[in-house]
Amino acid sequence: MNTVRKTMPSPVGALTLVARASKLVAILWENERPGRVLLGPTHEASDDPTLLEVERQLEEYFSGQRYRFDLQLDFDGTEFQKKVWTALLDIPYGETCSYADIAMRIGNATAVRAVGAANGRNPISIIAPCHRVIGSSGALTGYAGGLEAKQTLLTLERARIVTQAQTKLALVA
Repeated sequence: MNTVRKTMPSPVGALTLVARASKLVAILWENERPGRVLLGPTHEASDDPTLLEVERQLEEYFSGQRYRFDLQLDFDGTEFQKKVWTALLDIPYGETCSYADIAMRIGNATAVRAVGAANGRNPISIIAPCHRVIGSSGALTGYAGGLEAKQTLLTLERARIVTQAQTKLALVA
């Protein structure tokens, strides 16, 4: 099967988008750790329709115009990892939860460390919002894109929510 890639600029650095069979399989960071996401051979395809749509939706997200993504995803991992990554999709924009919360959501409350490990291998960062998962203490913890990128994404989302709430209040007044 043909696996294609395209790189796009973003507020958190260059992102490499990867698709196969019209589905997004990965978003890789500029300083991606080798072996974190196993893909096999890819080739550049800047005009691929799937990659162009992913780029468009990410640009809308970064500009505050998109709060949920509407993309076909293809998670490649163990059944446990897929459960964790699917649970990430349910974390609302601008909100956070803990690794323990995710463990409970997938029905395995004692698997907190395993959830953390799966979160670290999430191949579709931002779209499957692993940046919204934080430590039980509220501390930011590891992130494949780096803690600065995690903080940037959370700040972007929270700023949009505050702006939305202020706009609603102004309209009511």
